[in-house]
Amino acid sequence: MWRIDKRILAQFDFLSIILIIPLVLTSNWLISEAVPALAQKQLAYVGVAALTFLAIFLLPIRRMNWLIPFIYWTSVALLFAVEFFGHARLGAQRWIDIPFINATIQPSEFVKPALILMLAYLINKSPPPMQGYRIKEFLKISFYILLPFILIAKEPDLGTAVVLLLIGFGVLFFIGVYWKIWAVIIGSVLLFSPIAYEFLLHDYQRTRIQDFISEKPSYHVQQSIIAIGSGGFTGKSKEDATQTQMRFLPIATSDFIFAFLVERTGFLGAFGIIFVYIMLILHLMSLSIYNDDYYIKVVTISISFMIFIYMGVNVSMTIGYAPVVGVPLPMFSYGGSSFINFMILFAIMQNLITFRYKDMYDGRGTKSFL
Repeated sequence: MWRIDKRILAQFDFLSIILIIPLVLTSNWLISEAVPALAQKQLAYVGVAALTFLAIFLLPIRRMNWLIPFIYWTSVALLFAVEFFGHARLGAQRWIDIPFINATIQPSEFVKPALILMLAYLINKSPPPMQGYRIKEFLKISFYILLPFILIAKEPDLGTAVVLLLIGFGVLFFIGVYWKIWAVIIGSVLLFSPIAYEFLLHDYQRTRIQDFISEKPSYHVQQSIIAIGSGGFTGKSKEDATQTQMRFLPIATSDFIFAFLVERTGFLGAFGIIFVYIMLILHLMSLSIYNDDYYIKVVTISISFMIFIYMGVNVSMTIGYAPVVGVPLPMFSYGGSSFINFMILFAIMQNLITFRYKDMYDGRGTKSFL
């Protein structure tokens, strides 16, 4: 008979789940106002994500750590497959068709949890010395970060590629790398950035940067700023939220959903959602700082970095302080892939925290929660 061991359940991190709930509820409320059909789809995505969370949470991840390199290399193989068999949309080749069911997958989404797990595996296997990783170990781990970065940037999907790069090297910075290595990297980035802008970026990517630094923002950003400004302190009623209701605000349920939020709920609503994000990020960072287990350290700090990057870029984009890129507001913008990805990462984190002592010290391989 199934029963839950309270000693195991006591380790479960309920706070992160509590902080996610208002994001999901507020998002679904806004999406249902803009496009009711999309709200029903989003609820389906939430259901799939919940089942995925449960399935991954119950896996013996620590005792299956030998599978992590296989998962990583499978994800990389899918990225290579995009190059040869990929399905192109809007000038980008990012998807692979799934035969017989008329659906596609985007391998770059699978790489995020695969890379984070691979970093945890490598760092746990070879922890950094007192002064941080030296050049040999740094280059070894960097290879695993740069390989998917190059393949995704080539699709082209520079937004996802840069997020992976920032998360990967952010984890290394947090874990510890010898300071002279960072000095060389920062100097190289400053030196080669103009060359990369001129010869490596696509025309549309340069256009986005030029639009950002020009005095007049693009149409999308103009409409977003109008929506945010019109929200005032407490927001507008549904009927008065004309930027959204009259379709002036583009992509109001995904990329520019923050502007929609501010138009409806004003400064108070925006402050509330940003406060929830900040609390979630700080909570995840505290889990990482006060844990000496490298699996938990890497996974929790990676999720916090990802939420911070996504939220920071998305909010900055809507108010004209960042170029317009396809970065969703985490667990808030409409879409299944991003939401399910975050739930996979939270499931991995919860598994590592909840079953930490059981998996490390239960040599019999039995599950004490059964």
